[in-house]
Amino acid sequence: MKDYIVRATAAEGQIRAFAITSKSLVEEARRAHGTSPVITAALGRLLSGAAMMGTMMKGEKDLLTIQIQCGGPALGMTVTADANGHVKGFPRVADVSLPLNPQGKLDVGGALGLGIMNVIKDLGLKEPYVGQIALQTGEIAEDLTYYFATSEQVPSAVGLGVLVDTDYSVRQAGGFILQLMPFVKDEVVEQLEKKITEIASVTEMLEDGNTPEQMLELILGEFGVEVTDTVEAVFLCDCSKERVSGAIATLSKKDLDDIINDGESIEVKCQFCNKAYHFDMDELREIRGSL
Repeated sequence: MKDYIVRATAAEGQIRAFAITSKSLVEEARRAHGTSPVITAALGRLLSGAAMMGTMMKGEKDLLTIQIQCGGPALGMTVTADANGHVKGFPRVADVSLPLNPQGKLDVGGALGLGIMNVIKDLGLKEPYVGQIALQTGEIAEDLTYYFATSEQVPSAVGLGVLVDTDYSVRQAGGFILQLMPFVKDEVVEQLEKKITEIASVTEMLEDGNTPEQMLELILGEFGVEVTDTVEAVFLCDCSKERVSGAIATLSKKDLDDIINDGESIEVKCQFCNKAYHFDMDELREIRGSL
């Protein structure tokens, strides 16, 4: 089944909601980067959250980037999403191994530790919007909830989950984002807060076979859910040999001369998808000659 995001409203427009199933795209990221289970969970949660946040943007060329820099063994990770459900990302350290946390779950918070999260939105304006928060738990969902409340002043509830199978592949992945509109009534807030404490975890809902639409129905059914849009979600990297050539061309002439004088072809890997690009001596000389 393809990954996808649904956008919806509830309580006569007082709540806007997003939900995603992202098993395939998180598995693709896992395979590309060779991540350990705890990093698969961390990166998968961030990819899922960013994919939903990307669809909140209006412009065809708008771009969202979330960077985490942290003091835990993971050191950090970066993901980028657009408005069309395309997302990509990479971890700083792919193979962190930690014991399970006291709840018997993968210790994402322990892998990240203390740190900061930067949310950068390039909306085609002169300067990008940048919001920064201190990580609250390192569990990603709580950190994004805090980001929305403090940087965007939008009361939100974020749920994210990645279930890793015994063979390290991704068994389930997905999540939801619920946001309150400025005109929301107090009784709706109270009902929703109560409901969120009662629902199962994201991975439990997915394991029970629930689709994104059904997850929102489980959470918001009593408010009347109306799905407004569905967007396919994919792990998609737009790297190319031409773009990598452009990156090599930014090296100094001295550095390029040193590489050429070594007499060896080089291989350059894309950070986001780990695809390798090979450049032989003729190609390197051509890049050098264009400077």
